[in-house]
Amino acid sequence: MNFKIRRARRTSPVILVCVLLLGVVVGAASAQTPDRLIADFEGTNYGDWQVAGTAFGTGPAHGTLPGQMKVDGFIGGGLVNSFNGGDASTGRLTSPAFKIERKYIRFLIGGGGWEGQTCMNLLVDSKVVRTATGPNTEPGGSERLQLGQWEVSELSGRMAVLEIVDSATGGWGHISVDQIVQSDNRPESPIALYDVGREMKITKPWLNFPVKNGADKRRINLSVDGRTVRSFDIELAEGKPDWWAPLDSTPFQGQTVRITANQLAENSIGLKAIEQSNNFKDSQNPYAERLRPQFHFTSRYGWLNDPNGLVFFQGEYHLFYQHNPYGWDWGNMHWGHAVSTDLVHWRELPVALYPDENGTMYSGSAAVDWNNTAGFQTGPEPALVAMVTAAGPTYTQEIAYSNDRGRHWIKYEKNPVLGQLATANRDPKVVWFAPEKKWVMALYLDHNDYALFESPDLKHWHKLQVFTLPGDAECPNFFEVPLDGDRQNPRWVFFGASGVYVVGKFDGHVFTPETRPQRLHNGNCWYAAQVFSDIPTNDGRCVLIPWGRLPDGEIFRGMTFNQMMGLPVELTLHTTAAGTTLRVNPVRELATLRQTVQTIEPREFGPGENPLAASRGDRVEIEAEIAPGTAKEISFVLRGVPVVYDVSAQTVSCMGRRSELPLKNGKISLHMFVDRASVDIYGGGGTLYMPMAKALAPENQDLKLFCQGGSARIISLKVWPLKSAWE
Repeated sequence: MNFKIRRARRTSPVILVCVLLLGVVVGAASAQTPDRLIADFEGTNYGDWQVAGTAFGTGPAHGTLPGQMKVDGFIGGGLVNSFNGGDASTGRLTSPAFKIERKYIRFLIGGGGWEGQTCMNLLVDSKVVRTATGPNTEPGGSERLQLGQWEVSELSGRMAVLEIVDSATGGWGHISVDQIVQSDNRPESPIALYDVGREMKITKPWLNFPVKNGADKRRINLSVDGRTVRSFDIELAEGKPDWWAPLDSTPFQGQTVRITANQLAENSIGLKAIEQSNNFKDSQNPYAERLRPQFHFTSRYGWLNDPNGLVFFQGEYHLFYQHNPYGWDWGNMHWGHAVSTDLVHWRELPVALYPDENGTMYSGSAAVDWNNTAGFQTGPEPALVAMVTAAGPTYTQEIAYSNDRGRHWIKYEKNPVLGQLATANRDPKVVWFAPEKKWVMALYLDHNDYALFESPDLKHWHKLQVFTLPGDAECPNFFEVPLDGDRQNPRWVFFGASGVYVVGKFDGHVFTPETRPQRLHNGNCWYAAQVFSDIPTNDGRCVLIPWGRLPDGEIFRGMTFNQMMGLPVELTLHTTAAGTTLRVNPVRELATLRQTVQTIEPREFGPGENPLAASRGDRVEIEAEIAPGTAKEISFVLRGVPVVYDVSAQTVSCMGRRSELPLKNGKISLHMFVDRASVDIYGGGGTLYMPMAKALAPENQDLKLFCQGGSARIISLKVWPLKSAWE
């Protein structure tokens, strides 16, 4: 059984070491048989252990190695530490054969949490029967060794070998091990935590896990016939859960699954509470929570971030996204999946891509392989192909495909299709370049650097160009869009995760920018946007969805979900006096949410008057055209959020953000959407784009319009209460 050791937050590291010492030093007093030491690594060399590679040096380390964070939590003066030469070094340390003569094997372990690559394995008959990794895969981890334990009673009397493996070369590409013992005693301590498990035959489509936000994270492994099929971290509730995380168990119907969790009490309530069901346990009004956005997409449960794989196929818009199905915070990156026929009403489907042996599923893209260039098509319809970053000890690019409109996905058997090129290479965006009948991929490398690649079949890639996008990083988008609506005169747009973009020409080999870097938006909740591929030519729009990354990560605290997507918008490219620029407007489909319009007739208003006094709403859309007249300032206050137009500066400001909005024929135009945690502001026919997020008080549904310093005139003003997209 695979498990990743994680220290419970409430457990002192000193106590853990003392617990282990109890097992080794004084445990024999209460045990039926004394503990048996396998290795404590206190010598000047490894003795009978065989060393391969350079990572482990010629003998045990004596603590922290050069360039390493402080290492502690080991016992005595020596330990195994494969940071010799840094994370880039690799190696293997293999024990002499020994007989398994106790119920448990206990050890201390630290370093990287890469399964199969920074690990200690127990082998019987040359097969791995137990494995453990360190706790770390992300920056900010600790080098402290932590307690691990295997239950091995069914292997009693068998000959075994231990191997300590370091085959990882990226971040946390090392492993630390100390004090390996056999024991018949579990440590006698009220805080003793173990790897524990249970088995169940799968007869229903969902496995439900109890979650307590903020609880200690546990590593859960699901295995079938000894093979790990799912592995993730979860804040497992040991009492009343805040919510239930469902896992799609349909792939394992009729099979017996072993569920193993590390660092749990032997009589864990959380482990016992895991149950099967025909539906989610939160099936009562799941989208009706008081803070749930009503027309910004949110996942039914768990965390989401970057939109991935946006593609249109057979009448459906596919929205994939970075998703933690088992927690309220970032982690466990999967590809969540939802579909829509109108970009407004979304239906969630089961998780599309799960982590695999190459890593967790980071950002990527998808496209329709109309010409079957990859050879994945099996029926009359073309395959959908996804390109995704696998984030393991190194970042690599892999592909998956679907032959049933995205309902089921198969990983390519020869993944990865592109190895590591730079420290952070990730987030592939693939597009079809029709003039040369080939695929082009934009890939983030590191810092502000990106690269373009070409491929005939999505499997074999050749680098075309490396270039720098000042002021931006991650999540590239590369797409063609008509200039001034002329399809015979297109341009290519390249932008990064923060929305810095350049416009230029692409000849199939080199992208040549023609503009300076510009910023697409001036909001506080926009990141890692992506445009849809394969929108039909009879539609012809360039549609984008951003992650609505929240400026306050606590906005949805207490809910079963966290984070949201921004509204879908249409991008158009225009020639202006300032150069070639993109304009942004909400997609027309949002109008399907409108209820009976409230029209405020044209009129003048002055200081102290509120033409919107009779209007209120939890979620509303507002279109306004106003001539400032003699007023110095025009202010909307939307559910407590001020949106202020400074007449002399000709700028709109909201929550500390500011954007230009020049007067046109002596008036301004604004188009705004108010949801439960956001105010989206558009203006000037698409020149103003400010998606703003804030925790709005549910009880404040007031709408206000004021002016100061003089009077202004309403040219037109309409307010639509909006239906929920979940209805």
